[in-house]
Amino acid sequence: HRTERDASNWSTERLKTLLLPVRVESEEGACEVTEVSKLDGEASINNRKGKLIFFYEWAIKLAWTGTSKTGVKYKGYVEIPNLSDENDIDEVEIHVSLAKDEPDTNLKTLMKQEGAKKIRDAMKTYISTLKTEFTQGMILPTVNGEHMETTPQVAPKAEDRKTAASSSTATSQSKSVGVKIPTCKISLKDTFLTSPEELYRVFVTQEMVQAFTHAQATLEADKGGKFQLLDGSVTGEFVDLVPEKQLVMKWRFKSWPAGHFATITLNFTDKGGETEVCLEGKGIPASEEERTKQGWQRYYFEGIKQTFGYGARLF
Repeated sequence: HRTERDASNWSTERLKTLLLPVRVESEEGACEVTEVSKLDGEASINNRKGKLIFFYEWAIKLAWTGTSKTGVKYKGYVEIPNLSDENDIDEVEIHVSLAKDEPDTNLKTLMKQEGAKKIRDAMKTYISTLKTEFTQGMILPTVNGEHMETTPQVAPKAEDRKTAASSSTATSQSKSVGVKIPTCKISLKDTFLTSPEELYRVFVTQEMVQAFTHAQATLEADKGGKFQLLDGSVTGEFVDLVPEKQLVMKWRFKSWPAGHFATITLNFTDKGGETEVCLEGKGIPASEEERTKQGWQRYYFEGIKQTFGYGARLF
């Protein structure tokens, strides 16, 4: 029940690309990373029952050179023994040292403080791109029962097959515009460990939407602004936007009868350190009730929690 992707080669390239440009300057002079001399380790991503589990463990050694304002050069090393999914990025150790026989210099302090900050930022970027860029295509929704991706998939359960079958028959019958279709309402509630302001931003920022859906998205977060998510499987437009409080949108799945939109309203409530989201959906094709609910729960709510770490506390 799982697919695994090895991300080691991708990670090696990515880490080099992010670490080599590190450079810091002060009154004392400048320090820069000159080479990534050691990158030992591995990275992989498992998709277990639709949940992505990231595994990475790296031991890194960098060479750096400091050049004082007067042009004197100093050489040194940076060792990062434990960049791993088991350590919080802020706990990852970064040891800065001067090469043997180098006289002490204030440039070492510059590299230890400012240089290490930039190195830590580079590692943060590596982890977030591992979770967004590299994972594209690992879990994507089914559209009309057809999987839109290349990774091996588990056969849908019997009840999913039924809903897929009923939704495709419903679609074919109601293609002629103007046919009244039976619709229903849905409501969902979920809690996120973040502020309403942050959570609202996730829904209206293109990069963040692409991150949690792991797919291309375009959106204009204004009244009447259009959006397209999951490579065009979901489209719609924003009807009303009240920052930190409410989002109202016209929303549809590609497989719905042509021109038919549901109205989705999201209300954000501050619960002191957490945010409760209440979703009300109206005008959803009756045959699509379950699928729409699951779609929101899985691709929006779960996706956001996994990507940005807003899930419930485990203890």
